[in-house]
Amino acid sequence: MEQLFANRSISVTELKRSPSLAIEAAGDEPVAVLNHNRPAAYLVPAATYQNMLAQLQVQQWRSAIDTSRADGRPDVSEDEAFAVVEKAIAAVERKARSKALAA
Repeated sequence: MEQLFANRSISVTELKRSPSLAIEAAGDEPVAVLNHNRPAAYLVPAATYQNMLAQLQVQQWRSAIDTSRADGRPDVSEDEAFAVVEKAIAAVERKARSKALAA
């Protein structure tokens, strides 16, 4: 049997039968969803999932920073980098407003 990364489990059939009960029973812990006694998915609380995404984003930023430090190109100041990001965000917002007005 494959390793489970949860203390609790539920079958796909049980999950189909009563999804809200499965979510309630999960509480603050992840639940392994089993299909033929093998993990098919994990049901995690929304707060846990959001925390996982935030941690992943931090890890990706750290990796990008480490890569940029080792690439030999000249340093870019934080102000210059944020100016580029702000400009890109403004362009995306303008495009979204244009689409909304055209609709």
